[in-house]
Order: sequence, then C-alpha cells, then structure tokens
Amino acid sequence: MISEAVRCFLDEPRFAVLATVGADGTPQQTVMWYELRGNTIMMNTAEGRVKASNLRHDPRVSICVEDGYRYVTLTGRAELIDDQEIAQADIAALVRRYHGPDAGEDALSQYRQQKRITLLISIDRVVAFGL
Repeated sequence: MISEAVRCFLDEPRFAVLATVGADGTPQQTVMWYELRGNTIMMNTAEGRVKASNLRHDPRVSICVEDGYRYVTLTGRAELIDDQEIAQADIAALVRRYHGPDAGEDALSQYRQQKRITLLISIDRVVAFGL
C-alpha cells in the first residue's frame, strides 16, 4: 500500500498536519510530530486537547506531510491509547526523532508531567505528489 518512495519521504522528520472532525462537523487542523511504524502512523498528544476530543467523537483523520511542492496525504482512522506507559514511551520516541537520539531529560521533562495519549492511525489511502 505504501510505496518505497512514500516510505522514504515519511521516514524523514518532517512535520505533519493532522485534520480531525469536530462534533459540529467543522474540520480542525494541528501541526504535529509523527512516526511511521510499518503501515501505521503514530502521533502523541496531551489529554484535554481538541483533537483528542474530536477523535473520540469521530476517529476519521487526514494527514498531510509536505516538502515544498512534494507531499503525501494519508487518510485513515485513529485509535487512542491512554495507557501511560505506552503513551510516555511514544512521546519519548518522538522527542528523540525530532531532537536527536541523545535528547536528554530536559527535552522530556515537560511531557512526563502531562497525561499523554498515543494516536495510532491506520493508513487507508495514500496520495503522493512529486515523489
């Protein structure tokens, strides 16, 4: 389902725009960190954010990752993982992905004080341009 070119593009630490659907049908977008895990996208957020509430109401998502005129859009459904051991390990993985493998306690300390939620997003559709 995911071509090697798309996989290579998504493996780079770019930012993603996650779109969710509010209870009133209004789209909501957030710039986020992500990690491609096999055929799933992992993201992580703090409890209480609008996107988490939206996803509990409607798990459908769209994600766009761009690099100038090259981009990948993904659609799928999110599963929310509230288990703090998993969610904290996942935010730590994202910190290392975006701040480097030697990211220390300073980079992680703010997240350890929060209740975190992991979003595991199935990839149902892929559209790529310029790859």
